[in-house]
Amino acid sequence: MSRRYITTAIPYVNSKPHLGFAMELVETDVIARHWRHRGHDVRFLSGTDDNSLKNAIAAEAEGVSTSELVDRNAAAFHDLRDPLQISFDDFICTSADPRHKVGVDRLWRATDESGDLYRKDFEGLYCIGCEQFYNDSELVDGLCPEHLTAPQLISEENWFFKLSRYEDRLRELIGSGELRIEPESRRNEVLGFINTGLQDFSISRSTDRARGWGIEVPGDPDQVIYVWWDALGNYITALDYGTDGENYRHWWTDSDERTHVIGKGIVRFHAVYWPAMLMSAGQPLPTTIFVHDYLTVEGQKLGKSLGNAIDPVAIVNQYGTDALRWWLVREVPRVGDADFTIDRLVSRYNEDLANGLGNLVNRTVIMIHKYRDGMIPALPDPLPGRLLTDTIASAPATVDAAMERFDFRQATAAVWKIVEEANRYVVEAEPWNLAKAEKNGDTEAGRKLSDTLALLIHTTRTVADELTPFLPEAAKRVTAQLGSGGDQLSTPQQLFPRLEGPGS
Repeated sequence: MSRRYITTAIPYVNSKPHLGFAMELVETDVIARHWRHRGHDVRFLSGTDDNSLKNAIAAEAEGVSTSELVDRNAAAFHDLRDPLQISFDDFICTSADPRHKVGVDRLWRATDESGDLYRKDFEGLYCIGCEQFYNDSELVDGLCPEHLTAPQLISEENWFFKLSRYEDRLRELIGSGELRIEPESRRNEVLGFINTGLQDFSISRSTDRARGWGIEVPGDPDQVIYVWWDALGNYITALDYGTDGENYRHWWTDSDERTHVIGKGIVRFHAVYWPAMLMSAGQPLPTTIFVHDYLTVEGQKLGKSLGNAIDPVAIVNQYGTDALRWWLVREVPRVGDADFTIDRLVSRYNEDLANGLGNLVNRTVIMIHKYRDGMIPALPDPLPGRLLTDTIASAPATVDAAMERFDFRQATAAVWKIVEEANRYVVEAEPWNLAKAEKNGDTEAGRKLSDTLALLIHTTRTVADELTPFLPEAAKRVTAQLGSGGDQLSTPQQLFPRLEGPGS
């Protein structure tokens, strides 16, 4: 099996986490769990982007030190792990983790040794929210397209990186698919940006303008390293790149897959700037960049600066982890934004988990207790229910193909096709009528009943197995209800109680 490294982007910590980042965490977690479930060697990294000017400004507004605000909010991001059931192997905080600064310093010096860094005076329009300079042509009615705020005119002397030097090579790598960007529309977007001509970009800020917050440019105490240069490095600094550690060789240099999961607003940084930086430093590139779209509320992007952030922990506390994870993987499309409401979350949970899977498991266990005293019949050969067994047989490959495309909806649909087909099979097989016939002395009906019940146990165990990456704790509960080794089933328990929405 292959060795695979996967990362989320690292968010700013100027405030607490919202549902948009929770979606990225869950999606990345599902991919990591799916790979592990299929036997691959996986490392999953997340973290926080601490060295941002917007973090310093938020701390000033709150009247606390930048380090106090950053530490507090970074802990809130890390602590999403339990309520969202996230399985990251490592979590890096870029202001506090000792691995980070030494790695960023090494990356800076490596690009400098390649002749790709120089200093010059510069003037441009800067959005603090994006931590990015914009050209006039990129603004919408004079406003940042992401934050809908007017950028500031900044004039100062900064260090620059020779991005233009890597234009042809980037075009070749992305155009050939050697650097894979999914979905294709985002790949085309990146190629379109490259084809307009790449310009060298500023990679430092004055120490004064940065409020003294950030990583100092090596050998230049008047400048701090641009937060995006600093932040992008986390993907390798967390692997001990700074000390050329074994983790770096194992998970980056020698890995089969190096995958970044990011939002569409930061494609340029990950698909253009980051590969160019790595090429300059003489290091391997990521293999894949998966770009998701946004969650919206009434059509407007979720965001802290827009004032419509939704607390994922509050949702979990009210409706449970299963409901939130399931909505995120079942409803969010591979391409296009997804509008979130509590009513949609509750409706999807009740329809699929309470009524669909919960009903299937419950009726199966109850029938085995009622008709076979809780003893699971042996699985027959051949299996009955050709349509159901064909659906079961085809599901793993369908799930694998969908996950290869980062299509969570199609992957979960393949699992749910089994549930739907199993519930149809119960209606068609009529086990209650077989039980009546058996009671009246029909031994053939008794055999068919045993075969039917054995197939339903096999089916629900298969669903639980395939469900593991998407709903890990729910899959464990289903498996426990069905028994994992013995023949005697436990007393049936309600696995997915129905939820009541705000309008109920």
